[in-house]
Amino acid sequence: MYDCIIVGGGPAGGAAAYHLARRQRSVLVLEKAALPRSKPCTGAVSPTVGQWFDFDFQPAITDTTRTVRYSWQLSEAVEAELSIPEPIWLVERRVFDQYLLQQAQQKGAILIDQTPVTGITFQGDYWQIHTATTTYGARYLIAADGANSQMAQWLGFKPKVGRTAAVMTVPNPTGDRAAHFEFGLVKNGYLWSFPKGDQRTVGVALVRGSDRANWEPILQQYCAAHGLQLANCPIQYHPLCVWEGQQPLHTHHALLVGEAAGLVDPFSAEGIRPALYSGMRAAEAIDAALGGEADALATYSKTLQEEWGTDLVWAQRLAGLFHRMPGVGYRLALKRPSATQRLGQVLCGELRYRDIAGRAIQRLSSALIPGR
Repeated sequence: MYDCIIVGGGPAGGAAAYHLARRQRSVLVLEKAALPRSKPCTGAVSPTVGQWFDFDFQPAITDTTRTVRYSWQLSEAVEAELSIPEPIWLVERRVFDQYLLQQAQQKGAILIDQTPVTGITFQGDYWQIHTATTTYGARYLIAADGANSQMAQWLGFKPKVGRTAAVMTVPNPTGDRAAHFEFGLVKNGYLWSFPKGDQRTVGVALVRGSDRANWEPILQQYCAAHGLQLANCPIQYHPLCVWEGQQPLHTHHALLVGEAAGLVDPFSAEGIRPALYSGMRAAEAIDAALGGEADALATYSKTLQEEWGTDLVWAQRLAGLFHRMPGVGYRLALKRPSATQRLGQVLCGELRYRDIAGRAIQRLSSALIPGR
């Protein structure tokens, strides 16, 4: 019988495992894939996450950058340097996720990969987690199995709206070191491109509106315009579930974390930082519950709503207004010299969306009203 079983070995699951294990709790992580495994993802991580852990992430960082470039329909480019204490980390998920799990294992967590969960049963005061070969028992359960969370559905949570995102890795013959965000080619989203060593990851994120299943033509258009070779570089499609408003993240003896909880920024599509944060807070909550605190899991939901969800509501409002007329939004907001600095401060936790959204929304709203 474990204190906690975590289903899913991504950043949220790894963070929860690490913080529970360092508190001397017995932890089992079940991961359906063979580890290390690749994961389609931007791989951009705010260095602020380092303060939530007592080990050095440097071995898991592939590249860094301070330079951000924006463009509108492959033109009107602007470039700026982030004035933040540390450059943005750029990581390969197969390395980053594995490294985090290894830190958890060093603290005593047990990891079993290639083990899909086939069902769950609550037995009075503990969970049974079923696999094809074994049934495991735990007093508490964490669902960290991503955007298409089967665990969340089994636990009785409503399915979340998933949109199709796409990622590919291509050679970087130009040596460009900037993080690039392209607007105007993708309705209700954006295209991004980040350096990672001698390669670049290029992808599409859709944050609102109707879904689209095939992003290859737009990726081809972008790569051709930037001298990037698309041939023989497979496109990986994956679901993306952005925050859709206040919602409970706990049920009886169980918590949702990361994308299973819908904790993806609806403006930037950032997912790793909220995943790590939710994993850390989930570990604190379960540790408190194991210690006899009756309201610990409800406190987790409240904490995530207050410290993350309320701010993501501002991000949602900002995204909704921006994508109503993205060309106007691009020229009035993102092309302003202060925009990159403000977004960098949000990414690093120095500012919240609520600190910047009011003025940005006022500026965009004025532009959308005839005669203003």
